[in-house]
Order: sequence, then structure tokens, then C-alpha cells
Amino acid sequence: MGQQYLIDSNALIDYLSGKLPADAVSFLNQVINDIPNISVITKIEVLGFKTTREASTLLSNFIDDSIVFGLSDEIVEQTIALRKEHKIKTPDAIIAATALVNNLSIISRNITDFKSIQDLGIVNPYDL
Repeated sequence: MGQQYLIDSNALIDYLSGKLPADAVSFLNQVINDIPNISVITKIEVLGFKTTREASTLLSNFIDDSIVFGLSDEIVEQTIALRKEHKIKTPDAIIAATALVNNLSIISRNITDFKSIQDLGIVNPYDL
């Protein structure tokens, strides 16, 4: 797969809970067959959600198999710039900055928060 992706929390939860349409599942299966990429924010959001033991184990295993991008100085600086330029919540700004710094497109159903950011690729799995 040529383009690399950063999976947002909502897309990950919908994928793992079986809520996505078949085309989106096929697409995400391809993305995940490469090593999946997530932000540390996604890790915090997903693992910080109270759920069943089985779901928690599934989520933890997925995170363990993923590349988790932390908060490098470059991501922090990009986040600050995005927050100054756009009306965007800090977690979404960190996810967008992570994608921009690492030349990744975001997979998210929450495109409203990201659509005004120039040069940011966004894939809504429900629109495939």
C-alpha cells in the first residue's frame, strides 16, 4: 500500500466492534496488514474507555501490535500551530499534527474537525 495512514480512535473502535460497512472493513484490513499507525492520543482514548474484559484485551492487543507515535518536539510545535490557526480541540490537533509530521492520512469518521487543515489527507471509512 503506497499511502500510509493514522487510525483515529473512532475508526479503530468502529472497526474492532464490527460497526463498519464491508468496504471499510476491507480497506482497514489492508491498512492493518501493514503495521497500523496510531497517535498516543488514540492509545489514551481507546484504553481509557471502560469496557468489558474481552474488549479491553482486544484493544490492548491491537495497541501492542501498532506503531504508537508519541509527542515529539516537532509534533508539539505542529499542534501549537494548528491550534493557533484552526478552531480545533487539543486531542484532534495532536492527531492532525502527528499525521502531518509523519506524512500520513487520517482515517476517521470525524472529518469535520480536520477538514479545514490544508495538506491533511482524510479518509472517512463510511464514505468508501
